[in-house]
Amino acid sequence: MSTFLWESIAFGPIHSRRLGQSLGINLMPVDEKICTFNCLYCECGWTLEKNLKAREPYPLELVMEAIERKLAECVRTNTPVDSITFSGNGEPTLYPWFDKVIDRLLVLRDRYYPQAVITCLSNATQLHRPEIVDALQRIENPMLKLDAGTQEMLNTLNAPIVPVDIEQVTDLLCTFEGNVVIQTMFLSGEREGRAFDNSVDPEWSQWLARIRRIHPKRIVIYSLDRETPALNLHKFDKAYLDGIVEKLRAEGFNAEAF
Repeated sequence: MSTFLWESIAFGPIHSRRLGQSLGINLMPVDEKICTFNCLYCECGWTLEKNLKAREPYPLELVMEAIERKLAECVRTNTPVDSITFSGNGEPTLYPWFDKVIDRLLVLRDRYYPQAVITCLSNATQLHRPEIVDALQRIENPMLKLDAGTQEMLNTLNAPIVPVDIEQVTDLLCTFEGNVVIQTMFLSGEREGRAFDNSVDPEWSQWLARIRRIHPKRIVIYSLDRETPALNLHKFDKAYLDGIVEKLRAEGFNAEAF
């Protein structure tokens, strides 16, 4: 596969299916992915476990200078920004000063683009750290991943390279008291000779039970859109995703498919 990595700390804005004009923030290196997950479908490619501690993080001042320079450039060129979005080459909450970035970004956002929301696309594996939960609760759009209803499916789809317990993750997502967006990738395929599909029972019922406990303010579902590192994965079309959305709306949830 051709791995896709962002080549700067601040990039875009790009048009996002979910977020409109999204100005991206990448807190990870520009030449390799650093993440606690090894998702079968990740456009950034495979996670190498050695990378978790192999690189010095960007200095905080360098990150903030890059973000402010990009925001000032967008204002100067009259470029619209709907969301300032932490995404990039891995899991943004692994950055050691993530909470400090949030503190300072809130000030910059209010100065340059007060109408924009701040979004963080996260895999929810760092919620055991109180400073991460606090930081995520202070932004408008914490979008946290929950692809699975069972530990087995989490291990299949997300292949964590650190211990991740789905019960603990669910409990920690409940601490947001509904002020959280859940994002879920639905797909089917085969891994190591075993077929999987996270959109059908018994997996669907287990996932939905977790969603009921978390009771998020919004659910965003999607399927494959770019090249994947794993083979034998199958995308669901929009009509199929819309069927899932109908089930969620029947439960009273605010849900959208992209």
